[in-house]
Amino acid sequence: MVPDSLDTPYRGGFVGKEHRFALSVYFEDTDAYGIVYYANYLKFMERARSDMIRAVGVDQAAELRRSGSAYAVVEVDIKYRRPGRLGDDLLVVSTVEQVRASSVHIHQRVMRGQELLTDARLTAAFLDGEGRPRRQPAEWVEKFKSITQER
Repeated sequence: MVPDSLDTPYRGGFVGKEHRFALSVYFEDTDAYGIVYYANYLKFMERARSDMIRAVGVDQAAELRRSGSAYAVVEVDIKYRRPGRLGDDLLVVSTVEQVRASSVHIHQRVMRGQELLTDARLTAAFLDGEGRPRRQPAEWVEKFKSITQER
């Protein structure tokens, strides 16, 4: 019999105000040389960011069904420092830097141990079903403010 924990999807979590999401680099994540393909860092960060939003208590799926509103990344500034490689165990560290009426500014780092591989800052805007910015629910703003890092 398989223990229940093996049937449960992995979830990251908070250490203080930092959200941490661990992952391993698989063959599908790499190019022919076993180096993480650059666009896959964005996928790693997206998964970690979605998990952070869930962990802080924001139910994006319910809001999307209810109102057609959702977060969309509207700006990314990313720096690739070192390559990840096939078989590496990585950690995506995410922090909320600023919360505005219709957006959240997030800093994300992909780490291999203490080594910084990728450093990104992004803006996620809360958009209505037509793709126009709208105010986030007030309770979401408060949840994000509770984990905001001061610059």
